[in-house]
Amino acid sequence: MVAADRAGPSTLVRIGQTDLLFDCGRAVLMRGVAVGMTARDLAALFVTHMHSDHTTDYNDVITTRWITNTDPRPLQAFGPVGFGKFTDATLAMLENDIHYRMAHHADLPHRPQVTVREVSEGLVWEAGGIRVMAAPTDHSPVHPTVGFRIEAEGKVVTIAGDTVPCAGLASLCRGADVYVQTVIRRQVVEKVPLQRFRDILDYHSDIAQAAQTARAAGVRTLVLNHPVPAPRPGTEPEWIAEAKAHFDGEVLLANDLLKVEA
Repeated sequence: MVAADRAGPSTLVRIGQTDLLFDCGRAVLMRGVAVGMTARDLAALFVTHMHSDHTTDYNDVITTRWITNTDPRPLQAFGPVGFGKFTDATLAMLENDIHYRMAHHADLPHRPQVTVREVSEGLVWEAGGIRVMAAPTDHSPVHPTVGFRIEAEGKVVTIAGDTVPCAGLASLCRGADVYVQTVIRRQVVEKVPLQRFRDILDYHSDIAQAAQTARAAGVRTLVLNHPVPAPRPGTEPEWIAEAKAHFDGEVLLANDLLKVEA
């Protein structure tokens, strides 16, 4: 959902000088500037699924990385099965822009390059003592979808994306220091007089489900992310209290540029 004070769903995981970006929703690079993140220097991009709100700015990440590097520097991009085709379609959409820029800039002789790996389960990326694992999640009828688990420096961060509780999510969350989960507030969504909106109830975790997943997995901190609908000012404590009814650990309701230390 569009909100004036919330960019699209994207999460940056930073380990030392290594930046890993998870999903690339609306205005991700604008928000990234505020924390020193650039498309040019991303170590890798990981996409949980191809819903438009999670991929709106994929084209911007590709283009900005291309035009801000003097030499070819392929973007390393990981996503579920079908992500390669999605990337090809994105590059095809950019074809006019690519032509314009290469025709104008003599020092830009190379096209944008993306190295795609489609993933489903297991270790998908490893460098400098950092490991990223994937597991299937459940956002049906969107299929396939994946979540990610980042392990580094003795810490674990889980990026769930959009999913209901499932075995893959449980495995990703096990013992996590930080678990980031898209959530809906069920009692608010149920009252919206539009079936198309109420349909989101069957393929997102509500606050209680996210908290129950966190409790069962022994998570330390639960981050309620990409909240739908966007919380009305003053209601934020209600979201947290709803989660705390099911989970004794720390609960945070994400806002743009929230920083969480694992």
